[in-house]
Amino acid sequence: MSNDIFVLIEHRDGVVAETSFELIGKAKELAGESGGAAVAVILGDGAATLTGKLGAADRAIVIDGPGVAQFTPTGYTAALKPVLGEHEPLLMLFPNSAVGMDVAAGLSQAADLPLAAYAVDLKLADGQPVVTSQVYGGKINAEMKFTKGRGIVTVIAGSFPADAGQQDGSPEIQSVSTDASDSRVRFKKLIAPEAGDVDITKESVLVSVGRGVEEEDNIELAQELADALGGAVSASRPVVDAGWLPKTRQVGKSGLKVKPKLYLAVGISGAPEHLEGMRDAELIIAVNSDENAPIFSVAHYGVVGDLFDLLPSLTEKIQERVG
Repeated sequence: MSNDIFVLIEHRDGVVAETSFELIGKAKELAGESGGAAVAVILGDGAATLTGKLGAADRAIVIDGPGVAQFTPTGYTAALKPVLGEHEPLLMLFPNSAVGMDVAAGLSQAADLPLAAYAVDLKLADGQPVVTSQVYGGKINAEMKFTKGRGIVTVIAGSFPADAGQQDGSPEIQSVSTDASDSRVRFKKLIAPEAGDVDITKESVLVSVGRGVEEEDNIELAQELADALGGAVSASRPVVDAGWLPKTRQVGKSGLKVKPKLYLAVGISGAPEHLEGMRDAELIIAVNSDENAPIFSVAHYGVVGDLFDLLPSLTEKIQERVG
């Protein structure tokens, strides 16, 4: 077993996901303590060309072959299993994304390694990894150690700073060819979502609504406040699933990641999936009637109260000042 920390690099259309930089930075920190190396593992079409953006890593393993030209969970799992078997890293880190969770779960079973999901912190104690994960929708943090001394971890986006992993220059590269494939799952095509009426990723002010608004007509309260602030309305997944707002307004793991100057979360409890999409906002203000709502753990300011009383009053005050 080595003391290396491996990181799966997630990318699409020639762009490395910001969560990958977060994990490289953390891997570099942990490798400095373990005496190992921070190793970026990258698969897929055009993977080799992206290594120039991974200068913070000590090494990069580029896995190429027809079975991993496009992402499939089974193809990635089959290609990664022998790499883990050969190098035996202390940890293999994945983003807690759709890609990361799909591959990490399958690889955990295939490589017979324990998996810790929804991690928000990682450290070493006496040389052994200690993982802090969110459970019960983020209401409890559980600390765990791997009985085998090594394992696989999926990390929630925003848990670590991305700046630590963003460094120009290319690390030492090891190329690996694979013929791993699985006829049961085949990539057909990528269907990009249709453009929405508002691009919430470019808005500087977002008033985001959750299931606490209770019904579709009440979204108008958020819209009036957003108009007064010069922003737009976004939402958590339950609101979109109910059909009250389009998918293009959804913030979170299965929606869009946003970084507005102001994020006003109204009636949103703060499940980990939602926090992944908005925790990097410059200023987060949460309004919720439940004082124990997880959203307050990331909010800079919080109000425990009734949104139906607060929003109209706040809109009126802002309109008076603007007017």
